[in-house]
Amino acid sequence: MDRLLPPKKNFLPLRWYLLMAWRDSRRNRGRLMLFISSIVLGIAALVSTLSFGRNLREDVDDQARELLGADMVINSGRALKGELEWGILNRRSDECTFASMVSFTRSGQSRLVQVRALVGDYPYYGRLETTPASAGKIFVNSRASGALVDKTLMLQYGAHAGDSIRIGKMSFAIAGSLDGAPGRNEVSLTVAPPVYIPYGDLEGLHLLQPGSRATYHYYFHEAGVDSAELREMVEAAARRAAAVGLDVETVESRKRRMSRAFDDLTEFMVLISFIALLLGCIGVASSVHVYMREKVDDVAVLRCLGLKAKQAFFIYLVQTAGIGLIGSLAGSAVGVVLQSVLPLAFKDILPLDARFRISWAAIGEGVLVGMIVSLLFALLPLLAIRKVSPLRTLRLSVEGVSGVRDPLRWLVYAGVLVFIAVFTETSMGSWRKSLVFTGSLLGTFFVLAGVAQLLIFVVRRWLPTRWNYLWRQGFANLFRPNNQTLVLVVTIGLGTTFIGTLYCVEQFLIDRVSQAAGGVEGNMILFDVQPDQVKDVTEMTRQYHQPVEAIPVVTMRVSELRGKDLKAVDRYDSAMQAGRDAAREAGSDGAREAGSGREGGRRARGGRGAAVTDTGWISRRLFEQEMRVSYRDTLLSAEKLVAGRLGDSVRLRDGTISVSVDDDYARQMGIRMGDVIVFNVQGLKISAVVGSLRKIEWRRLQPSFFFIFPKGVLEQAPQMFVVITKVSSPEASARFQQAVVSRWPTVSVIDLRLVLSVLDDVLGKIGFVIRFMAGFSMLTGVVVLIASVLISKFQRIRESVLLRTLGATRRQVRMILLLEYFFLGALAAATGLLLSLGFGQALAEWTFETTLTVHWWGMSEIFGFVCGLTMLVGLYNSRGVLNKPPLEVLRREE
Repeated sequence: MDRLLPPKKNFLPLRWYLLMAWRDSRRNRGRLMLFISSIVLGIAALVSTLSFGRNLREDVDDQARELLGADMVINSGRALKGELEWGILNRRSDECTFASMVSFTRSGQSRLVQVRALVGDYPYYGRLETTPASAGKIFVNSRASGALVDKTLMLQYGAHAGDSIRIGKMSFAIAGSLDGAPGRNEVSLTVAPPVYIPYGDLEGLHLLQPGSRATYHYYFHEAGVDSAELREMVEAAARRAAAVGLDVETVESRKRRMSRAFDDLTEFMVLISFIALLLGCIGVASSVHVYMREKVDDVAVLRCLGLKAKQAFFIYLVQTAGIGLIGSLAGSAVGVVLQSVLPLAFKDILPLDARFRISWAAIGEGVLVGMIVSLLFALLPLLAIRKVSPLRTLRLSVEGVSGVRDPLRWLVYAGVLVFIAVFTETSMGSWRKSLVFTGSLLGTFFVLAGVAQLLIFVVRRWLPTRWNYLWRQGFANLFRPNNQTLVLVVTIGLGTTFIGTLYCVEQFLIDRVSQAAGGVEGNMILFDVQPDQVKDVTEMTRQYHQPVEAIPVVTMRVSELRGKDLKAVDRYDSAMQAGRDAAREAGSDGAREAGSGREGGRRARGGRGAAVTDTGWISRRLFEQEMRVSYRDTLLSAEKLVAGRLGDSVRLRDGTISVSVDDDYARQMGIRMGDVIVFNVQGLKISAVVGSLRKIEWRRLQPSFFFIFPKGVLEQAPQMFVVITKVSSPEASARFQQAVVSRWPTVSVIDLRLVLSVLDDVLGKIGFVIRFMAGFSMLTGVVVLIASVLISKFQRIRESVLLRTLGATRRQVRMILLLEYFFLGALAAATGLLLSLGFGQALAEWTFETTLTVHWWGMSEIFGFVCGLTMLVGLYNSRGVLNKPPLEVLRREE
């Protein structure tokens, strides 16, 4: 007995607390294991996603050069000549990429591909992986008139090395299959697989006509210099290229761009994992609450033996800390195993090779977060230990100890909220997002807790007395002593809310694809149709009994906006930069350096080189882009007029042409209603005024344009046509494509059904990842449910014995438990789904800019699954209640 009493001194060694916590746990280790299991899954998900994110960032750093294939690349929508004469780095390779049809001579079948005409030693980092291996080396070294064809394309059409293909008006022998290349993405290759040909054969194809969409890439490499000197050279070259309006990408910019994209992905996954951890911690809090209620009498006895209240509190605090540490370590071990699976799930989506490595920093962060959160949630029920009086041994009828007015409880509440906010801010990098997330989580918790308390009050106050006895008893269990109504409604409801919200997000993505398919007047698009071909193409299309629509496309540039050209914007931008530099040297506020207020925000959206001129804000990109416009007097199904009128007379009173502009594009470029814009159409200047603004649904797969001219202006301008038609079956599509390509080799065909199929496949993979991560929340909810049921199992056994002693059968007791869990599961699931609809509506309006379409069948499946799972787990874990004979409990000394 003396060894159990605290030493006779104020300072107690940690060893004594550890010994007491260990001895106290000997009779309750089964329950403590349930505490541990509540946070294992959350920690596992958190550690796996943190490790995955860190490994991705390292992979980006390691593979950025191989993904880019050079030290720097300049991208342009037109062939460059004099702009590159000043020379940048020692070695250079040129590439022209465009979409075209390829015809396989052996089978006669055709397919849309991405033609990549290449000259030079590119890639400088990495290599073209081919079969046979010598094909890539021969192609890079000799650039002989052969082609490298994507391996999936060769398998699909049964082609082999040595066969021939036809692109445009030229035939190429297949030198080998292309197995890998810098920046290769399996998903993007499904729509238009790459085919490499020599750059010297580009003109012989006769494919690049006025208006054709082609992109030119100029790759640069410098050998024999150290990394610091190379970085300076590349940065200087990039600044010089950007100064003449060229799009430049370096290894560092590629790293930043990919890191931002992957950070968004890992941020989403970390938040999912963190929610699963919070659910587990709520289970820990509820389990510790019931556990502490059973320990009150033991604490009272120790108080009679001389133990101080704060010493008793620290004993169970040490015990809980040990639980959190063991659970965090176990969860980290599971997370390491899980992290090895995540790269496989993202294999076809990521453009790089995601490799598995153990991240000790992520493990340490996961363990630390698990310890902090589990302790914060466990502190709430532990604080009541400080209020246990020695007189408790003489007043066994007293119900627990109230801690509502304990100021430390409110301090713990504040600590929980602060930690959630800090963690989410660290993950998302934005206090605004963090506060929205924390507020939403807190609001959801309060709503669920309020619903649970309201249920208890209503059932206690208005329990139907005329109902069947089993129903009345099942309802009465919701407010009986030691009930789990609050914790189960909160945990199950939170899990259901989260899963329902993710279901809404997944359906948004699927609906977008469905809307894109449903909003297209046709499912096949023919582009690069020349004016002298459009009549014959439309006639042949009608011969196949297919609808046809020809849309003209004219290429042009913007020369002036509101009387300001590119040079004027540059002057204003240089003047503003000089003012910012002067303000910075004078020690002014940092907000002035980046630009503040509405104009600063607009300049940020406008991108590099935006300027606030004396006529208003203008983006430099407006003058750099080579745009494709069309002319018509009607709106498409994907367009909605938001200002002005479309179809006005060709010329206004002052002789100016009225054009229509996409509303979002106008905001990004600084264009307003009534602005005068001067266009350069192949050297001819045309002045126009902005007469209307349109809202375009770009997700709809149909040709849309930033600018629309009225009829009667551009008919004589150099142009090409896009022809839209609709085929009835894949067989008809194959026959039609073959007929088009054989007669007009320069015309390319896009089968939108293939695009939709690829999108559906991508969304299926993304949906799998979402469901996979959401499964941790559901599994955590199941574990919490099991823990909550088992922790109060003895009280249920006593109630069951009393019922059976009074004559109730096992079937009746089972039905009472079944009804209780059905009420709890149904209420929690219904409340959670209603909250998820609210969150779904908010995401639909603010993030996806669409309306919420409720899929009631899917929601009902979630509701049925949650209710069924709650009843199944409740009955399974209460099976011991029915197997205990009454005398075993009545004779039990407790």
